[in-house]
Amino acid sequence: MLEYSEWRIENMVKKSRKPRFRFLEHTADAKFQAFGNTIEEAFANAAIAMVSLMWDPETIQLQKKHLAKVDGKDLQQLLVHFLEEILYILDSKKFLLGAVKIDCIAKDKKNYILTASFRGDSYSEEYTTFGEVKAVTYNEMKIESGDQYVVQVVVDI
Repeated sequence: MLEYSEWRIENMVKKSRKPRFRFLEHTADAKFQAFGNTIEEAFANAAIAMVSLMWDPETIQLQKKHLAKVDGKDLQQLLVHFLEEILYILDSKKFLLGAVKIDCIAKDKKNYILTASFRGDSYSEEYTTFGEVKAVTYNEMKIESGDQYVVQVVVDI
């Protein structure tokens, strides 16, 4: 099992590797696509893309841990709930996400369930923040699989 610092190294964008995410043009909000070899990896990269709109996750010390469990009736709702959980812990606990590990995405009889571990730190003056994501939207959302998983998200900034 990888430690959080190893996740960060494992998931850093390197010239020889495919990017984890990319930002796309959008008239009023922010739009991005996140990629992964698994659905879990694509969701985790979507989380890093979203927080990258607010701070540089690679500068966040991995001092604190937060566990999350969310569900959704389908994968789109699951993704929205997952990303909203990050916004919730930012607002309620001043938690800045630096690394994420999704333990699993599973389907029971009714819903998809995601369990994840977040590592990061509490907001302090040592961290630079440069924006705010207000909400995750369903607008233009896509979840596709092929050679790799691609999730596309638009967030209200």
